[in-house]
Amino acid sequence: MTSSPIAIVRIIDRLNVGGPAIHAVLTSQLLDSGRFRTVLVHGSVEPNEADMAYLLNDAAISTVVIPELGRELRPLRDLRTAWLLYRVLRRERPLIVHTHKSKAGAIGRIVALLARVPIRVHTYHGHVFHGYFGARKTRAFIAIERTLARVSSRLVALSARLVDELALTHRISGVDRFTVIPLGFDLSPFETCDVRRGELRSALGVDANVRLVTIVGRMVPVKDHRTFIAAAAQLAARRADVHFVFAGGGELEKELRAELASRDLLARSHLLGWVRDLAPVYADSDVVALSSLNEGTPVALIEAIASGVPTVGTAVGGVPDVLRGGSRGELVPARDATALAAAIERALTPEARARAAAHRREIVDEYGKERLGRDLVRLYEELLREHQLGVNGESEV
Repeated sequence: MTSSPIAIVRIIDRLNVGGPAIHAVLTSQLLDSGRFRTVLVHGSVEPNEADMAYLLNDAAISTVVIPELGRELRPLRDLRTAWLLYRVLRRERPLIVHTHKSKAGAIGRIVALLARVPIRVHTYHGHVFHGYFGARKTRAFIAIERTLARVSSRLVALSARLVDELALTHRISGVDRFTVIPLGFDLSPFETCDVRRGELRSALGVDANVRLVTIVGRMVPVKDHRTFIAAAAQLAARRADVHFVFAGGGELEKELRAELASRDLLARSHLLGWVRDLAPVYADSDVVALSSLNEGTPVALIEAIASGVPTVGTAVGGVPDVLRGGSRGELVPARDATALAAAIERALTPEARARAAAHRREIVDEYGKERLGRDLVRLYEELLREHQLGVNGESEV
C-alpha cells in the first residue's frame, strides 16, 4: 500500500431520479478523502426523465460527464463512450472501478479490464430479468451478465433476496462471489419531517379529514401505476374521505392521467410531477404504497418508514427485505388490485400508524448513510488486501 490516496473511479449511466443516483453520489462522498480519491463518471438522462445531478452541488467530489453514456443501447455512441471511458481510466489509473446499473456495468467492466484496472466491482441495484423485456431479449441480457461476472472481482447486491435471484434463479454467478451491501441514505429530513406537517395539504387545498394515499416513483411500466389506480378506484367506491397523491413523472404520465379520468378519479387525485423535496409529501401522507412488478431496493418505502408512515408494497425484489416479510408494512402480490386496496385500507387505521412509528429508528440504523460508509470501506479494504496478496504472488484478484 502507498501513502497516497487510493484512486477509485465510480461509473453510473445517468443520474436520473431514483436510489442508484443517490447511492452513487453518496458513496463517492462518504469515503475519507485522505484514504480514497474518487472520481464519479456519469452520462445524460433520457427524455421524460428527471435529473438528479443537483445532488453534486454540495457533494464536493470530482466528476466526469460522458454525455454518450445513457440508458439506451446505441452501438456507435457506445463505442465512443468506451473510448472516452478508457481515456479517463488511463488518466486516473485507479486501483478500483466500481460500476452501477446494467449499461454502465457492461461498458465499465469491459473497459476496466482493457485498461488493466486490477479491482472491478459491480453493484446490482436490481435487475432487468423480469418486468422489462420479452423472453429472447431477457435471455440475451442474462448471458451478457454471466460473462461480465467472470471479469468482476466482486459483485454487490442490495439484499440477500436479490442475491438469491441473481445467483440461484438466474445463475449469474456463484453466491460466494456476492457481497450484500444495502442502500444507505441521508434520512435526516424524514426523521424530522413531522415539523413540516400541513404543508402539502395546504398546497393541495385538502383538510385534515382527508386521508392521503401516496405513490412515489417514476411513471414507467415496471412501477405498474395501473394496478395502483385500479386499487384506488376500489377504495374510492368504499370511502369518500380518501384522496390519492402521485409524486413523480415519466413516459406514462399522460396515459395514467387519462386512466384516472376514465375512472372518475381526477377530482380526488393530485399529480405532483417530479418532486425534489419529499419530506412534506411524507409528512402529510397517511399511507405510502408501491405497486411495482420488480424492484431493487424501494427507496420510497424506506423514506416513508423513516417518516413514520404506514407502507404497503408488492412482494417483489427487495421489497420483502425492507418490509421484513410484512412485519414492517403490508405485503401484497403484484398485479392484484383487490389485495392492494384491502392492504391500504388496513394501513389507514390508527393501529397501523402506531406500528409504523415504532420502526422509524430501526430503519434509520439499517439504511442510514453511516452504515453504508462502514460497509463500503470494509469491502474495499478486503479487495485491496486480496490484490496486495496477488501482487506478491500468493493469490490473485
